Amino acid sequence: MRALPAGLAAALAGGATTLARCWRLTRRDGVVVGVTEHDEDLTVDGTRFRAASGVAGSEEAAALGFAVGGGEMSAALSSDLIDEAELSAGRYDGAAVELLLADWSAPANFIRLRRGTVGEVRREGGAFTAELRGLSSPLNMVRGRLFTAGCDADFGDARCGLALDVPAYRGTGTVAGVEGASLFRAAGLDGFADGWFTQGRLVFSSGANAGFACEVKTHGMAGGVRLELWQRPPEPLDVGDAFTVTAGCDKRFETCRDRFANVLNFRGFPHMPGNDAILRVAVPGGQ
Repeated sequence: MRALPAGLAAALAGGATTLARCWRLTRRDGVVVGVTEHDEDLTVDGTRFRAASGVAGSEEAAALGFAVGGGEMSAALSSDLIDEAELSAGRYDGAAVELLLADWSAPANFIRLRRGTVGEVRREGGAFTAELRGLSSPLNMVRGRLFTAGCDADFGDARCGLALDVPAYRGTGTVAGVEGASLFRAAGLDGFADGWFTQGRLVFSSGANAGFACEVKTHGMAGGVRLELWQRPPEPLDVGDAFTVTAGCDKRFETCRDRFANVLNFRGFPHMPGNDAILRVAVPGGQ
């Protein structure tokens, strides 16, 4: 059991408490954002916590063991605090979160209740809700290799061995026409086969989305080159936006052999029996 600071214990012992929760988010690029449920800004532990409109947090129960704990926090989107474009661009993905309980009448009295990271973020009606994952969340992540039929290397990394900066695997183009939030016609990619960039990585190099990177969902050639992205860019696409895109791989043995001639570096187990072999039953007269 943790001991409370004397000032905080006194605030809890009174008939009317003067406590407020504060959330400090530290993004991976070093930017720190503080929000509080109090109706005025507070400076706690060297951080200014803004009185964001409608900020609230869910209940979170602590338990023994390594079970993954978590909770949620929600607040209104604000251009000068948590910008919707930065949220859409993934700037807050994986951000470190600290939950503090402070005495707003004497902010020097506080205690740190939880640490964690930002998980899934939902946006609706001008507000956002962020999942807060506990410190035990990384224990659920896969470590080491998995025995699967597909390749477990990242396409183009050292284990794969292919250099994606060569012209055969890399293309540059511009947006020639916008057909949806994440679907557009592309110019400059006519020399590549249909589907060559499916599951590849696209990075915008100019326009409002410069620096934004996303995986390509589909690359089609019907009626012109069309690219569809898995994630909607934070800003609307515009004709003339330049981008760079690399080839994609579906991690199948046949693709590695026939498309990339890289079968010696294939990091999967294509001949491993699957569920069909496990569930197969003996048939009289069969083999």
